[in-house]
This record gives sequence, C-alpha cells and structure tokens, in this order.
Amino acid sequence: MTCFLVLHGLGGSTSGHWQEWLTEELKKRGARVWFPQLPQWEHPVRGAWLDCLEETMNEIPRDEPLVVVTHSLGCILWLHYASRHDARKVDRLIMVCPPSEHLDKPEIQNFFPLPKDKTVLQKVAKKSLLILSTNDHFLPQDKMKQYFDFHVPCLVFPEQGHINIQSGYGPWPWMLRFCLENDVYWPCVSV
Repeated sequence: MTCFLVLHGLGGSTSGHWQEWLTEELKKRGARVWFPQLPQWEHPVRGAWLDCLEETMNEIPRDEPLVVVTHSLGCILWLHYASRHDARKVDRLIMVCPPSEHLDKPEIQNFFPLPKDKTVLQKVAKKSLLILSTNDHFLPQDKMKQYFDFHVPCLVFPEQGHINIQSGYGPWPWMLRFCLENDVYWPCVSV
C-alpha cells in the first residue's frame, strides 16, 4: 500500500487548505497518511522542523511506497532532508510553491541557503514534480531559476497565486487524482 507524507509551510495548512483537504480525502480512500504539524508554525526553526520530519519518517514503513507532497516552506524542509546522506528514497515527490530565498521574510530566513547539491531531488525521488505559479508573491517569476537549477520537471500554472486557501485552493481534486493514479502521466525523469 502506498503511504503519503504531507508537509505544510509557514503558518500550517489548516482551515480548509488543500493539504488538509487532501489528507482527509486520502484517508477516506483507505490510504495511510502522515501530516505532521511542525512546531512553531509562525516562527519556524529549521532544526526543529527537521527533527520532527525525521521522527515522522521513522514512523512510515520503509517497505511501502511513499509519496511526498510539500507546500511552500515544506518544500525547503524537504530539500534539506533530501540533502542528508541517509535520506530515505521515495517513489514520488510533488513540491508546490516553494518560497524565494531572496524573500524579505525573517520567519523563513533560517531555512536558507538552499542545499548546494542540485542533484538531491533526483537522488532521493524516483519521480519528482515542481509546481509553481506565475503570480506567487512568495516566488516572483524572476526568482524561479533557483528551483529550475534542481533539474526536476516543472509545471508553471498561470496566475494561481501561492496555491493556498487565499488563492482558492481548498479542495483540489486534480492533486488528489495526481496522488492516487500511479500510472498518470508524470512529466518526470526517473532515476
């Protein structure tokens, strides 16, 4: 059975956010889902979030396929986890709207810089996909290159904001289908 790990960003992903909705929908279909509530949502500390992620990864059975779905600062958390020499390999990775390292937001600055090794995502996931938006105020278009450098396939959605509750992403049926359908077309490179 496929397991799912959902990682939220700054401020959490509750109150109708698509990640909360996705977690519940996956559970309704009998999936095993981990949606850790990372400490200090509003003032996150990279070390504390990495510790929480490590504890969660230890709970997930290693002999079952794992799909990881991240949003915003959760993407950066996953990048740091993936850069560890003992990072668990996953079957699929979906990263949605990571923030810019050039963003003037003190709450997230301790998560930067990004890992220097730009092959970490290819090493840790059989298939990866990065989803961005052309008008995401956390990642302006002229700053997207910092993520293109990781060399994973990317979908850029036109004018979808930060792909969160404020931009209309409560229920997100497309993401649910994408998570559940193993044979769905992935514009991804397999390793």
